[in-house]
Amino acid sequence: MNFSIVIPIYNEELNILSLFNEILYLKNLNKYSFEVVFVNDSSRDNSLKILNKIQKENPSIVKILSNQKNLGQSFSILHGIKVSKYETIVTIDGDGQNNPKNLPLLLEKFFLNKNIKLVGGIRVNRKDSSIKIISSRLANNFRSLILQDKCKDTGCSLKVFDKKIFLQFPFFNGIHRFLPALFKGYGYNTLFINVDHRKRNFGKSNYGTFKRLIYGIIDIIRVLQIIRRYKK
Repeated sequence: MNFSIVIPIYNEELNILSLFNEILYLKNLNKYSFEVVFVNDSSRDNSLKILNKIQKENPSIVKILSNQKNLGQSFSILHGIKVSKYETIVTIDGDGQNNPKNLPLLLEKFFLNKNIKLVGGIRVNRKDSSIKIISSRLANNFRSLILQDKCKDTGCSLKVFDKKIFLQFPFFNGIHRFLPALFKGYGYNTLFINVDHRKRNFGKSNYGTFKRLIYGIIDIIRVLQIIRRYKK
C-alpha cells in the first residue's frame, strides 16, 4: 500500500512535531510505503523552521514545500499533490484535530475495494466551538441537499483518494471541501466512515468560519456547473 500524505501548514508551530510523530506509527505496521508532504502556506511563526528540522531528520519520507505567500488550503493541497510520488493521496489537517490512528481504517477501505475512489472521514463528537459546529452542520446540510453527494461532513480533512482523478477536476479555491461531490458527480464511487475528532491544543483556526459560509454558496453553484459540463 503506497500513498502520499499531504498536510497544509499555516502557523502550526506547536502542533507539527506531535502530529508527525503520530503519523510515524504507520511505519511500525510494516505494510505501508508512504511519504509526508508538508506544504508551508507562508507561515509567520516558526513552522518552517520546525518542518526543516523534521525533513533533515527524516529525508527519505519527508518533503517540504513553501508558498511564497499565503494561498490557502486548496492551493496548498494542490501544490503538495502535484509533487507527490504516489498515486494515492491522503489529506489531513495540520492542527492535530484529525487522529492519524484512523488512517489504517480509511486506507483498508480504499485499497481493498478497487471500485472506491474516495474514502472520507465523518467527524463524530466534534471538539469545536458551538458556533463552528452549528454553522458547519447548516452548511453541510445545504450542500448535501443541492449536490446530492451523500456526505454528512465534507469539511473533514481526513480523506484518501485517487490522485489522477483529482487532477482531472477544474481547480478552484475551496475545492478541497467539495471532493465528495466532484468524485460522485464524475461517476466514481465514494465511501464515508466515522472518525475521531480532537480539540485543538495549540493555536487557533486559521480559516474563518463565516468567510467559508459566504464563499461556500458560490462554490456550490460552481461545482454544479462543473459537474453539469462534465456530464454533457
